[in-house]
Amino acid sequence: MIPAMPATAASSHRRRGHSRKNSARSSGGGAAPAKGSGAAKGSESAKGSVKGTAGNSVPATALRLGRLVAMGAITVLLLLAGVWGSWGSAQHVMLTKGREQGTVEVTRCGEDTCAGPYTPLSAGSTARARVVIEKSVAVRKGGVYTVVIKPGSDEVVRCGPAGVLYAWVPLGGALLLASVVVAGGLGRVRVGWVLAGSGIALLTAAFLAV
Repeated sequence: MIPAMPATAASSHRRRGHSRKNSARSSGGGAAPAKGSGAAKGSESAKGSVKGTAGNSVPATALRLGRLVAMGAITVLLLLAGVWGSWGSAQHVMLTKGREQGTVEVTRCGEDTCAGPYTPLSAGSTARARVVIEKSVAVRKGGVYTVVIKPGSDEVVRCGPAGVLYAWVPLGGALLLASVVVAGGLGRVRVGWVLAGSGIALLTAAFLAV
């Protein structure tokens, strides 16, 4: 016959088992919240980084757009200024229908202008003892040039191929300036080279013609 186990030993054994189960449960339950809190922190940090990146990209895009608009406006203004500066003389040289045409023999030159007698070539044009022409590389003392009289004045401008090319010299300079802005400010290097080449070709042709 097996002797009965003392009550104190049985109760002690039960308490040990119960404490082991509680410790296992507590350790398992504590791990889950730790994992959850880490994931939540990671998602919050990821959201914060995305918001920071988006916030930084907006000012950068605005600055880039503003620079492109400013450089584009400068380019347009330069070209318009070149056309405007050239058209003042080019309109008389290119639109010769109905205008008085003739020749001028330059007899004297001042600081800004030259002068000489005018001989008519077109029908209805009258001779003049003195007309004024702008002093430039296209006009020299002692030369005889084909000219067009500006309506309502005694001022003349040189006509013919040389006169046309020289009238557009301001546009050639504007093309060179615009090429720098387009290549450097807008980053369009090929377009900048095209503008620069056009300006150089125009200036070279004008000075060779005169």
